[in-house]
Amino acid sequence: MSAATDHRHRHLDRIEEVRTGRHAEKVGYPIGIRATEVVRTAMVGTGLLRVTLGGAGAAGFEAHAPDEHVKLIFPDPDGTLRLPERNGAMLRWPRPALVSREYTVRRYDPVAREIDIDIAPHDGGLASDWAHAARPGDVMHLAGPPGGLIVPDSYDRYLLAGDITALPAIARRLEEFPRSAKGWAFIEVADAAQEIELSAPEGFEVRWLHRCGLPAGTGDALVRAVTGVSVPEGERAYVWVAGEAGQIKPLRRWVRDELRLAKADHDITGYWKRGVADFDEDEH
Repeated sequence: MSAATDHRHRHLDRIEEVRTGRHAEKVGYPIGIRATEVVRTAMVGTGLLRVTLGGAGAAGFEAHAPDEHVKLIFPDPDGTLRLPERNGAMLRWPRPALVSREYTVRRYDPVAREIDIDIAPHDGGLASDWAHAARPGDVMHLAGPPGGLIVPDSYDRYLLAGDITALPAIARRLEEFPRSAKGWAFIEVADAAQEIELSAPEGFEVRWLHRCGLPAGTGDALVRAVTGVSVPEGERAYVWVAGEAGQIKPLRRWVRDELRLAKADHDITGYWKRGVADFDEDEH
């Protein structure tokens, strides 16, 4: 095996090391840019629109972590499609910034060469409008994933929480947990029609929280549910939360001050922010 091949696959060894270790860690993958084709679209409950992408460009895609994401690349307002360029294991992004939207990889089937992206439709959303209009054969360029959060199986309990935008990552993580895993999953949705079937281990308590008419990203039902959890004395817990940045902010303090978790034992991420298009928490 050549040194170049060793370098390309070094991240796979690191992923395995983290999975069998004691603490979660974000591991980077070589970042690619690929042209995929729409295979089909379908609603998942009433809150998510699934776009399945495939074609020759989906071959060799990497999927290792339930919260990993890709960027969908859209044409500029004048119709020009600009793409990042490969630069070794990274991508070189042109300036000014491309028009893109970031989404969780819900599923990758390497045999069928299919990538599922679940989008929460909303009025005026660029990706939402594209997904509604997408037809088989339409081309979509994907960048990434740049890496993912690898969470070991060694924690005693796992706490997952989020709104409809976090549901694809939560659903995938519940599927990929060992069947012996224990914990809680809290998902805030508009109503019962947005609930979907989840493949959770028997030791998980799954609770759907309905907004009851409140606008998305408002209300404290999610925070109240999460902070009502009691981790048994002496057990190690891992907490993963995603959703509207302002709504989940109190949970950062709770994890730090009440659970007293180390930085490597939790991940709380603002996936979106009310009134901000293409929100990126790293830029705020």
